[in-house]
Amino acid sequence: QEQLVESGGGLVQTGGSLRLSCVASGRAANSYVMGWFRQAPGKEREFVAAIAGSRGETDYDYSVKGRFIISRDDAENMVTLQMNSLIPEDTAVYYCAARNYYSETVPILYNQYDTWGQGTQVTVSS
Repeated sequence: QEQLVESGGGLVQTGGSLRLSCVASGRAANSYVMGWFRQAPGKEREFVAAIAGSRGETDYDYSVKGRFIISRDDAENMVTLQMNSLIPEDTAVYYCAARNYYSETVPILYNQYDTWGQGTQVTVSS
């Protein structure tokens, strides 16, 4: 019934920028929280950023804080991750995720989300 469709991944040089977008439909279109995770080969899926609630509360992993910006456009059912000052360590498959019910705090664990996108590859060359 619900789905998340991601776009914007690609190949960039160190220091470059990418903007990832995620459009929600079905149940995910009314999600309370939308976020981004990433997973590199041989590593666990890790939290990147999330935005939640009517106030648009945000949270970022320390590794991307100050470089990435998450935003949400409820009218378009879309969440965007603006990634700046990219470094090779940012190389991973990036996944959009939605949580469809209230959370006391901004969720940062992957098992706190209900719906996942297919992932989009981000590669940062050195």
